[in-house]
Amino acid sequence: MNRAFLLIIGGAALWGTIGWYVKNLYSFGFSPMEVVTLRVTTTAILMLVYMLFKSPKKLKLHSLGDIKYFIGTGIISIIFFNFCLFTAIELSTIPLATALLYTAPAFVTILSLILFNERLTRIKLISLIITLLGTCLIVGLIPFNPAAFELGSVLFGLGSGIGYALYSIFSKYALKKYTSLSITTYTFVVATITLLPFFPYQEKIDLLTNPIVLLYAFGLGFLPTAFAYIIYTYGLSLTEASNASILTTIEPVVATVIGIFVFHESFSGIQMIGMACIIGAVILIQLYTNQGKNELLKT
Repeated sequence: MNRAFLLIIGGAALWGTIGWYVKNLYSFGFSPMEVVTLRVTTTAILMLVYMLFKSPKKLKLHSLGDIKYFIGTGIISIIFFNFCLFTAIELSTIPLATALLYTAPAFVTILSLILFNERLTRIKLISLIITLLGTCLIVGLIPFNPAAFELGSVLFGLGSGIGYALYSIFSKYALKKYTSLSITTYTFVVATITLLPFFPYQEKIDLLTNPIVLLYAFGLGFLPTAFAYIIYTYGLSLTEASNASILTTIEPVVATVIGIFVFHESFSGIQMIGMACIIGAVILIQLYTNQGKNELLKT
């Protein structure tokens, strides 16, 4: 396996550990939005330090009006997506929440059809149907299981998928002027500026001085966020984006393993099949995209 694949798989595997940090921070009494604040703040600091040493010129805004892109990626996407994901983890399980997060490519397809007039091809339609089937299997709609179906966790899980999809949509506009690392840095900075004024410092001051809490908070911002994104982006520069997208499907697998074996969360065989459907839909659409690009290069 080449270096690019190892970097991409490494980054995606680290993303899969997010639930571990979140669950441990919950055990100290933090709410989902407070954990979001801890994540975006530590990530913003780390990304700023990295960019200042690596590429300080890339931190320059081309125009003040470009802030609108990062309001989209930072507030409408990152804050919303993280809040929904962390709430879904709190209400259900890490495997279920992560599986629903991976409905994001389906939402990207739908939003791209509406916003960019991208064609809804037969493969895209099949992928959407497979994603829908997988989602129904995971949440307990097929076969209907009242004990497994929890509307709140489902809505927040799907909300995380929509929020995650919106990052791709807003980034598509920002990428015309900025690199992916610059966009990520500004995204977390805007998210931090938005959330910090609302953090309950007086109530949580004792926790914020606890070394273990600081370790989890720093770890959440560093390993599965800043570091994971940096090595993923570097690996992405060495291979095709479609290949990278396929490799990122290691994330829900890692998250499921952590949920089942570390936190002893239940995940039935039916739900496993549902997750396989969603991952399969992601791989299908990426393979088709890659094939289409290769055919265009031949013509």
